[in-house]
Amino acid sequence: MAIHVALNHKTFYRYDRMVSLGPQIVRLRPAPHCRTPILSYSLKVEPKQHFLNWQQDPQSNYLARFVFPEKTDILSIEVDLVAEISVINPFDFFLEPGAEQWPLEYEPWLQRELRPYMETEKVGPKLAAWLASVPREPMQSVNFVVALNQRLQQEIGYVIRLEPGIQTPEETLTLGTGSCRDSAWLMVQILRNLGLAARFVSGYLIQLTADQKALDGPSGTEVDFTDLHAWTEVYLPGAGWIGLDPTSGLLAGEGHIPLACTPDASSAAPITGAVDECEVEFGHEMSITRIYEAPRVTKPYTETQWGAIEALGHRIDQELDDGDVRLTMGGEPTFVSIDDMEGAEWNTSAVGPTKRQYAANLLDRLMRRFAPGGLVHYGQGKWYPGESLPRWALSIYWRRDGDALWANTDLLAKETVDYGFGTEEAGLFLVTLAKRLGIEPSLVLAAYEDPWHYLRKEQQLPVNVDPLDSKLEDKEERARLAKVFQRGLNEPVGFALPINRRMDQKGPVWLSSTWPLRQERLLLAPGDSAIGYRLPLGSLPWVDMRDYPFSWEQDPFDARAPLAPHAVPLRQRTAEPPKPEALRRQAYQAMAEVRTEIPEAGKSAWWVVRTALCCEARDGKLYLFMPPMGMLEDYLALVAEIEATAVELNMPVILEGYQPPRDPRLNSMAVTPDPGVIEVNIHPSHSWDELVRNNFALYEEARQARLGTEKFMLDGRHVGTGGGNHVVVGGATPADSPFLRRPDLLRSLITYWQNHPSLSYVFSGLFIGPTSQAPRIDEARNDSLYELEIAFNQIDQAAAGGWCPPWLIDRVLRHLLTDMQGNTHRAEFCIDKLYSPDSSSGRLGLVEFRAFEMPPHAQMSLTQQLLMRAMIARFWKTPYKNRLVRWGTELADKFMLPHFIQQDLSDVLADMRDHGYAFQDEWFAPHVNFRFALCGEVAHRGLLMEIRQALEPWHVLGEEPGGGGTVRYVDSSVERVQVKVSGMVGSRHAVVCNGRRVPLHPTGVEGEFVAGVRYRAWQPPSCLHPTIPVHSPLVFDILDTWSGRSVGGCSYHVAHPGGRNHETFPVNAHEAEGRRLARFFPFGHTPGPMETPPERRNLEFPLTLDLRLG
Repeated sequence: MAIHVALNHKTFYRYDRMVSLGPQIVRLRPAPHCRTPILSYSLKVEPKQHFLNWQQDPQSNYLARFVFPEKTDILSIEVDLVAEISVINPFDFFLEPGAEQWPLEYEPWLQRELRPYMETEKVGPKLAAWLASVPREPMQSVNFVVALNQRLQQEIGYVIRLEPGIQTPEETLTLGTGSCRDSAWLMVQILRNLGLAARFVSGYLIQLTADQKALDGPSGTEVDFTDLHAWTEVYLPGAGWIGLDPTSGLLAGEGHIPLACTPDASSAAPITGAVDECEVEFGHEMSITRIYEAPRVTKPYTETQWGAIEALGHRIDQELDDGDVRLTMGGEPTFVSIDDMEGAEWNTSAVGPTKRQYAANLLDRLMRRFAPGGLVHYGQGKWYPGESLPRWALSIYWRRDGDALWANTDLLAKETVDYGFGTEEAGLFLVTLAKRLGIEPSLVLAAYEDPWHYLRKEQQLPVNVDPLDSKLEDKEERARLAKVFQRGLNEPVGFALPINRRMDQKGPVWLSSTWPLRQERLLLAPGDSAIGYRLPLGSLPWVDMRDYPFSWEQDPFDARAPLAPHAVPLRQRTAEPPKPEALRRQAYQAMAEVRTEIPEAGKSAWWVVRTALCCEARDGKLYLFMPPMGMLEDYLALVAEIEATAVELNMPVILEGYQPPRDPRLNSMAVTPDPGVIEVNIHPSHSWDELVRNNFALYEEARQARLGTEKFMLDGRHVGTGGGNHVVVGGATPADSPFLRRPDLLRSLITYWQNHPSLSYVFSGLFIGPTSQAPRIDEARNDSLYELEIAFNQIDQAAAGGWCPPWLIDRVLRHLLTDMQGNTHRAEFCIDKLYSPDSSSGRLGLVEFRAFEMPPHAQMSLTQQLLMRAMIARFWKTPYKNRLVRWGTELADKFMLPHFIQQDLSDVLADMRDHGYAFQDEWFAPHVNFRFALCGEVAHRGLLMEIRQALEPWHVLGEEPGGGGTVRYVDSSVERVQVKVSGMVGSRHAVVCNGRRVPLHPTGVEGEFVAGVRYRAWQPPSCLHPTIPVHSPLVFDILDTWSGRSVGGCSYHVAHPGGRNHETFPVNAHEAEGRRLARFFPFGHTPGPMETPPERRNLEFPLTLDLRLG
């Protein structure tokens, strides 16, 4: 993520007459210990007639001594340098054991060497008082100096002071203001008086404007900026000199370029020297220019590049419209908390203590952005084996015609607000609603917990515990018992109203009936779910299966009439909301049919309504449980009656239970939990403009909700969320789906993806390989391509005959597009919602591309989706029917290396350009650099060696006992890097890693070779070959076989070179990059003579050196 900046500094003195200049000392060359890489440096001085001697002062700072033999009327000094701004972690150091705690004392020998840096000036009363206020309690030394630095920044205001010299500490404390050099000198004196060695630093400060504004706190400079600056360095044994900038309160980082570090501030002046007495005009100019920016995820494109991408998107849109493709694109992007990198809910667990709160906040933002007048639904999500409770699902629905589903948004209750509602309000609401529907209030049934079940549970408790504090190990069961006994078994949990709807000759009619039960009360099944899921439906009167009122969703291919206008108007707001009990008034009566017959023994009770609307109060809020309904019109009619009742009673409610039937007249968006992430099921976009708007809005709203799109591993590796960004492609209705109208389109995409492995790997996450959750079709089974060719032949035959029904593509491909265990929803091309015969929700004409990882930036996501849109437009016109390629082990060898993946991706883009789609290779440079981070590079004698992260498949391991059952781990302990060397003479040079010869392969460019190195990165107890230790460090040598010596090399430390084992994840991309860079040393080759190791090339993996083989 490096940025190269050119810094230009001009200082000139114009004299009113010709003067003689004494020797001029210039301290404007970066100091030897400067940590910011300086790529080039130039110092230009006028007059040109001068003598220059480079010197060093006692502190090793560079001094340029100029002697001018002739008189002059001008002195001009210009510095031009190029610096590489790459992240430096200022905290990446160790302290000696004796220096970890403050107060600390230097050892006698060290005190002698640091004596010039510990000399103090006379302490005035202000400074004495300040020093007396410093706490003397023992604390971490680093925390102590950081706290001092921050305190000084808060107490001393920054001013620009043009007067020469430096204020005394007493003056600075009295004024409460000072320039950077005043604050730095004050900090030096404070540290020295506290017994710490400190020195004054003058240098350049470079500040670059941030790509993204900070959510909280300052965002930094609005424009790129540079100036001469001053700060302080303190000496801590073990760490050395640590830079403290009291002007900003921060530690010195990559933007601080030291020029002179001295015990006294007067020795650090940039320019000193004598001149004849005269009048002087002084001038000072500084500028900074970005001359190179590595592709990065925070700013992937320039405005010009993004304009070209948008223009291509509009042109492809026109082509899709002309071809009547009717394409829609949605997806399932995932997000993680930016505040909690360590929590289990943001790494492994599906649910957790804060995830629902984050989801509700995001949903609220998305509703305001996308769905004004929409409906919020709190439903039940997925429930996987091993999970004690089902997951939740928060959804919003809104009408595509722009009318409201729920007009009075203030009556949609928030889960975070306690409205004070209880059982009485729940009963009142459902009774009032029953009256509106024309149903007798007596049909509203109170629902109770089963007393026999809980009394038995109470009897099973130990004798020495209270039911309200049962001490059970299962926290869910413990909370359940406490909640039930606290409420009491005689108190109703909620209320149920049997209800359904059918179409009569006169129009829709509400149906209800009594519920004859053997017991006197409606007793719920034990559990934590809403009462609508716990109704004793099995206790209702028997009905013959021929009479059972099954609920079927409307066929997705049915034509739909426009929805009726929303009938509930916006209510008139009142300053004081009326009390619920004061709002019992006669309401509009709907048409209803109520049956109260008692069924005869053995006769089918066909008239009994077997679905119910339920209302219960939980945590001070009213929850309405929606019954299942087959027609959208019926569902919306019931929602309208609920809203009208909420308006009448002024009671905000939460809707839960069954969701509205899937219908193209509605748009929807869901926020659900997944392991480690929050997943957003975003509604489909019908055009490029809509896709751009939706993606930008979603990324921004998630960020404002403090949800991010990236994570960082302990070693600093920058990755996506881990939850993926599945792209869902189809049509507005199943009948519009391009995949059902043209089955050869899916065949073309599958074939093209199989021919170009880069499409599977460059956009994917870390978990790849045959046992991953989105494997390529040719990764797992060797015979799958043979079977797939037979399937393609059947599709071609059907298409050639002019009759290719939509079910054919499902039947032909369903059992091939699977993972190793036969799961269709775990394949790279997921077709379980294309034309599945099991239900109407499976026949939606959708194809899900599951191999995409979450891109950190919306523009990166849109660029890869644009590539998919272009492929669909191309294959719609000209089907792609090339033969499938038998890649074999090349997938786990050649195409694990970024060079070949980038080469293949370039072939894809060139192919698309040949077909009229002007994709540029640099548009995907951010994706490649994000996927394959640069570890480092080194140059020796005209040879350039680059080490870059490569891909490595993760494998699901065998079953092991754990957690009361069996578990299966994923082995991620093996990693791979790519070694790329240019400038080699193949017969002379070789690359050796840890004494093993690397099997280099020519790239087709003269003198350029590439290979991969697999190594054990960490050693968990459960992995493949757990006895093989970690291979750290990786020492790479460029071996000159003629001389038998290493030309040079580098070291990549698999673990931290200083033994520092990080226990927390990086908090942002800067810290992550700092950790990565700290692992690479551009030195460390094998010393002395070397024997040329024999080359042992693996026939199955010829491009890879596997260090595990020994």
